[in-house]
Amino acid sequence: MTGTVVFGYDGSELAAFAIKHAATQLATPRDALVVCVWQPADVGFTPVGGQHFDADRATEVRDAAEETAARGAELAAGEGFSARGLAVEASPIWRGIITAAEDEGASLIVLGAHRHGPVGRLLGHVTPAVLAHFSSSVLVVHQPT
Repeated sequence: MTGTVVFGYDGSELAAFAIKHAATQLATPRDALVVCVWQPADVGFTPVGGQHFDADRATEVRDAAEETAARGAELAAGEGFSARGLAVEASPIWRGIITAAEDEGASLIVLGAHRHGPVGRLLGHVTPAVLAHFSSSVLVVHQPT
């Protein structure tokens, strides 16, 4: 397997660890795309009283996601990957990761597995959805203990 690897990167220590761990498991140099998915405000309901949510801050969120993706690409480059970052606006997050991977023709997605609450205790929220919907390989890197 030598195609592009896509890293789902959220700026966390776990995401950085997943990049470092993948470098020990995969041949480098190898093309990599580091994806940071961001979402505009989506409250999922119509506010009572017609309250308006100001979406002007969406630009700031996008800029921060671009900076985060660029930082992840720097980390990946430091581990021997030929990497570039990409900020993707998508909801849900897993869909943004998969779409970027499919657009790139990636052969592998690498994700760090967060452990959130009782439902996501083993894998987190994004990882199970990527595993269920991506038609190629996924490397899941668990949180170091």
